[in-house]
Amino acid sequence: MENRMVKYFSKESNKVAIHAASGHFATTNSHINYYIDITSLKTRLSEAKDAAKLLASKIITGIYVDTIVCLDGTEMIGAFLAEEFVKSDYQTMNQHDTIYVISPESNGNQIIFRDNNKGAITGKHVILLMATTTTGNSVFNSLEAIRYYGGEVEAVCSIFSTVNQVSGFPVNHIFDENDIIGYAAYPVSECPYCKRGMKIEAMVNGFGYSML
Repeated sequence: MENRMVKYFSKESNKVAIHAASGHFATTNSHINYYIDITSLKTRLSEAKDAAKLLASKIITGIYVDTIVCLDGTEMIGAFLAEEFVKSDYQTMNQHDTIYVISPESNGNQIIFRDNNKGAITGKHVILLMATTTTGNSVFNSLEAIRYYGGEVEAVCSIFSTVNQVSGFPVNHIFDENDIIGYAAYPVSECPYCKRGMKIEAMVNGFGYSML
């Protein structure tokens, strides 16, 4: 797969880039014709920091931020995003006057916050951070879980997204389908590649891919 990867730079910064490879791939909720790889943004300190700066610039100022909930292995970006809020004189409601950066457990569509992390959600103002968003289902499930545990969602962020909003929340993103020309996501029952008998190459999600 690596030899097919093409690098795409953000229109807003030549320091922030993702990679993509065309093919036939399956996510939890859909089939897609491009695998979006944001590994470098999640694992390289300087690139994660630059990505966080871009995301922070897209979020409305003046909001309260107590917690950043990170999915898909975005914890490093989340930590730098918290730092950007601190620099911007963010407002917080928690008694420690700081920002929590946590990750829930995920079992399919079920999102769980263990008892030791509930204090970072209950009664807190929360930013949701994801790697990729193609159908919005994972965002919806995460929003429901945060609300269930008593959190108040302030904003939703995703490095790559083809969805503009979920449940009334804008999805703040750096890259979208306009950056990857020809990108498409299909319901499983309507996938044109499946109808042509083309086999799925890999199972993919925000963490990466597994070849089949």
